[in-house]
Amino acid sequence: MAGNEESESGRFAALILARGGSKGIPLKNIKTLAGQPLIAWTLRAAVDSGEFDSVWVSTDHDEIARIAEEWGAKIHRRSPHSARDQATSIEAVQEFLNENPEVTQVGQIQCTSPCLHPFHLQLAGHMMKNLGYDSVFSVTRRHLFRWTEVSKDDEKGTSPENLNPAKRPRRQDWPGELYENGSFYFATRELLMQGLFQGGKVGYCEMHPEYSVDIDTDIDWPIAEQRVIKYGYFGKTKPQGVKLVVFASDGVLIDNQINFTAKGEEFRSFNLSDSIGIKMLKDKGVKIRIISQVKDATTVNLANRIDVTLATESKGKLALLDTWRRELELEWSQVAFMGCDHMDLDCMKTVGIGGAPADAQKDIVTTSRFVAKKTGGQGAVREFCDHLLLVMEKAKSAAESQLIN
Repeated sequence: MAGNEESESGRFAALILARGGSKGIPLKNIKTLAGQPLIAWTLRAAVDSGEFDSVWVSTDHDEIARIAEEWGAKIHRRSPHSARDQATSIEAVQEFLNENPEVTQVGQIQCTSPCLHPFHLQLAGHMMKNLGYDSVFSVTRRHLFRWTEVSKDDEKGTSPENLNPAKRPRRQDWPGELYENGSFYFATRELLMQGLFQGGKVGYCEMHPEYSVDIDTDIDWPIAEQRVIKYGYFGKTKPQGVKLVVFASDGVLIDNQINFTAKGEEFRSFNLSDSIGIKMLKDKGVKIRIISQVKDATTVNLANRIDVTLATESKGKLALLDTWRRELELEWSQVAFMGCDHMDLDCMKTVGIGGAPADAQKDIVTTSRFVAKKTGGQGAVREFCDHLLLVMEKAKSAAESQLIN
């Protein structure tokens, strides 16, 4: 993100509206999508685009504010008036502008568009800053024939709007039509204070269909999740990817339950699919480590079974991670860690990618860059391994693309 200095064109702010009172999907803006809060997908794209002097989230909800700050945003506290159910987006944007008089241009980004990439925002920013546009918005192209409904005497008829039925064009011979996809609206202060998102010299940024994702109802969620996994922006992962992955033992690899037999013998459980995920990482050359509070028989047997190094946190988890990192000559961005409780927080905030089981403590979940759907000892590790493999594959593809270009 750019610094706080005044640019030649004034202050350019990204603004994400994230009201806490969503009716369709409660607290939709921070519901987990593909392991991360929904709002994180657009925040990361906005921050990494480098187009904005500041990135803001306008919200009336404490938890949304807390998560937004963790992902690099400043917080604009939305008033009850602009947060009411009947309030419009333009009201919320105008309220933000009234409280931030230095802002001259706003990139209003839709929280529910998780396949947004930095390059989309960079193009729109370039048009506003360098090409003299007063407003720029996102569109997608559709090749759909439209018909107008004509009803008469209880009969349902129709007439064509954008085609001649006698000369139906082939898809490849017809450019199609542009539709707003709602991902973002950039505009000057002057237009916005007039109640307009579009006006003056108007431009558009076309987003290909794979990026044009919008979540409105529950039925959209699983479809959006699959699209995000394939087409979403996972951040500035370096081409070398993750080289060291460290798991806390209790509550991550082993569940938080302690069970006793009739004879008083203690036993705990481990998920077999977790070991498969760990093996997949090892096959990619990734080093695996386990940190345990104590070297009990269960943890030792588990480490031996999956053939990984086990250590206790006698001198602190972060210090131990740093020792391993230095031994392997890695940057922190090449280290991933999965934890579940408050003693893991420093590690989560330091490594490149932090992960958490679904039942992790609240502050761990907030700080994590990936939250599993499953709990510790019940497949959460496998989900994190799959996520890391996906991030590594995307980083590799990006590096290969740069070499080709």
